[in-house]
Amino acid sequence: MNFISPTRGRMGFNEMMTDIVNYIKGLPTSSYKIIIGSDSMVKTETCFITAVIVHRLGKGARYFYRKKIQRKIKSLRQKIFYETALSLEVGGLVHKYFADEGFVDLNVEIHIDVGVQGETKDLIREVVGMVTGSGFTAKIKPEAYGASSVADKHTK
Repeated sequence: MNFISPTRGRMGFNEMMTDIVNYIKGLPTSSYKIIIGSDSMVKTETCFITAVIVHRLGKGARYFYRKKIQRKIKSLRQKIFYETALSLEVGGLVHKYFADEGFVDLNVEIHIDVGVQGETKDLIREVVGMVTGSGFTAKIKPEAYGASSVADKHTK
C-alpha cells in the first residue's frame, strides 16, 4: 500500500506511519488528531483518494494520500459507500499500528464526504453507522475537511 507525502514523496504504509510517529514524538506535549477521509472524482474512470492527516492541534498538520483508480462508478450511493470503506480500511490499519506502538490514546476520526445539504443527505445515517459501528468517530460536512478538502484536492 503506497502513499504520497506532498513533501517527502512516495512511501510505503510503514514509512508513513514511522513519519507520523516521529512527528508526534517531535512535540509530545501537543494534542493530536488522526483523521482519515476519502473522496472521488468520476471521469472516464473513478479516481479515489484516501488521505491520512496528523493534526497537531493549533500548530499545523501533515498529510499523506493514496490514489486508487477503479472502473467508472455512476451511482452516488456506491461511490460514497466505497469511499467510506476505503477510509475504514486505512483507519483499521492506522489504529492497529498505533496500538502496537503504544499510542492507544490516539483517537482516529473518519471524515465522510456527506452532508445535510445536497444529494448525500439520505446516506448520512448509513455511512455514519458503518463508521461508528467499526469503532471510529465519524465526522460529516462541514466538519469532514479530511474528505472534502484534503482528499478532494488530489482527485482532480
